[in-house]
Amino acid sequence: MIDFSILFEHGDMFLEGFWNTVQASLLALVGSFALGTIFAIFRISPIRPLNWIGTAYVEFVRNIPLILVVFLFFVGLPALGIVLSPFVAGTLGLTVYTAAFIAETIRAGIQAIPKGQMEAARSSGLTYNQAMRYIILPQAIKVVIPPMGNQFINLVKNSSVLGVIAGLDLMYFGDLISAETFVTFDVYIFVACFYLILTLPLSLLVGHLERRLAGSR
Repeated sequence: MIDFSILFEHGDMFLEGFWNTVQASLLALVGSFALGTIFAIFRISPIRPLNWIGTAYVEFVRNIPLILVVFLFFVGLPALGIVLSPFVAGTLGLTVYTAAFIAETIRAGIQAIPKGQMEAARSSGLTYNQAMRYIILPQAIKVVIPPMGNQFINLVKNSSVLGVIAGLDLMYFGDLISAETFVTFDVYIFVACFYLILTLPLSLLVGHLERRLAGSR
């Protein structure tokens, strides 16, 4: 049987970890969406240097483990004299890593929009940037909402990487409680439940949006 006394006795630690996980996830969500959108535009930009930068970023970050990206901020930057807290370093690493996947998702959405719409926008007097901002991107975002929602769910789960660098998230406090009580299974069951509190509503929302968008086509 699961020992619920652990949850009640260490509820403050679970809640602190839960709140820090929520904060890290929200900050990384906003940051990765903004950064991913920029690099998605770079990836399809007619300006070749921007295209190279976008491609290099996406291919490099997507093909290395998340933990290495986090260590780049947590261990690498202090070597250059820039010291970040574990929470900030972990959140930045999570943001940069997720942005690469968001960039590819948005790029696919942009390329799904008929090329004639860009040509029509340009012929009406809009610049490339204006056409992308007002015509192409709004449609592309609508197309990629379901897959992007799945990326955000992955982001929440990947936030557990903060526990590796003492980032004060759910996994970090779960490890502390487990070490203090010498109980592992029960503690991590509770940690999993807290993650489900975050991911299940997101999953249901993504499914709802997917059905709604499919019905409007």
